[in-house]
Amino acid sequence: MDFGAPRRKHRMSLTPMIDVVFLLLVFFMLASQFGTPAQVSLSLGGGASSGYTGPARLIRVGDEALQLNGAARNEGDILAALPGLMDGPEDMIILRADEEVPMQRVIEVMEWLGAEGYSNLVLVE
Repeated sequence: MDFGAPRRKHRMSLTPMIDVVFLLLVFFMLASQFGTPAQVSLSLGGGASSGYTGPARLIRVGDEALQLNGAARNEGDILAALPGLMDGPEDMIILRADEEVPMQRVIEVMEWLGAEGYSNLVLVE
């Protein structure tokens, strides 16, 4: 029986496999996170802190408005009023966020207070 001329052997092409590898590489590169998330250092209360002394320093954080000791103020007014209420920048400042305020808003307030040198911030419910 004659089956015709012998067939030429086909070499397997690696092109489709290489395409799949590159697609997987692109997928994992796009799906991964580049860089580290920002971190805010917080210390837990109840340790060996000196406690709360001096006049009240309660900053209530709302979506749009801020209050210092119950009076509506903006960021500049709060920063101007705080030195008169404190012995030094290491004194405790209490932050309280309204119920529907996103955590990012609270962190923004903590960041600008920290940038002014106020490091002893306490977050309460």
